[in-house]
Order: sequence, then structure tokens, then C-alpha cells
Amino acid sequence: MTVKFALLALLEAKPGREQAVWDFLQGGRDIVLGEPATVTWHAFRVTDATFGIFDTFETEEGRQAHLTGAIPAALGEFGPTLLAKDPDIRLLEIIAEK
Repeated sequence: MTVKFALLALLEAKPGREQAVWDFLQGGRDIVLGEPATVTWHAFRVTDATFGIFDTFETEEGRQAHLTGAIPAALGEFGPTLLAKDPDIRLLEIIAEK
């Protein structure tokens, strides 16, 4: 299996909503388990208020399926109450992996 495509999304929680963003991301794992084209999915914390999601895919089609799937839909629904600003989403190309 060769992953060539990835996504990086950085999320900034509204003041006082940090735990809610943490909980939202923990729940996201269950959603992504139903996405066969998502090879890896990582939710992480950078600072007290900054969180991120990093996921990998074998194909661009898999990445696009994820971008139109349940996690982005949930971010669209709950983001305005949880996030200080829109997520910073970046499309990445994997150069090397181990």
C-alpha cells in the first residue's frame, strides 16, 4: 500500500470550547472507521486551543470522498459553535513514509 495523498486541517477552538473540540475529535474516530479509503486518521492537539487532523489516502478519489464525507459535514454543522475561525485545510502530497 502506498499513500500519496494527505490532508492537514488545523482547528482553533473558541475560548472555553477546548474540551468540546477535544470531544468532537474523539468522536470523529468512529466516523472515519467507516471510510475504507482513509488509510490513517490522526486527531491531535498543538496548543491549548489549537487542534488538528491529519489523514492519508492512496488515491485522490479517496481523499475527495473524505472531503465530502461525514467529518467535514459535522465540522460544517458544529464548527460555528466550537471554532474561533474556519478550519485551515491543506491538501498535501506525501513524499516519503515509513
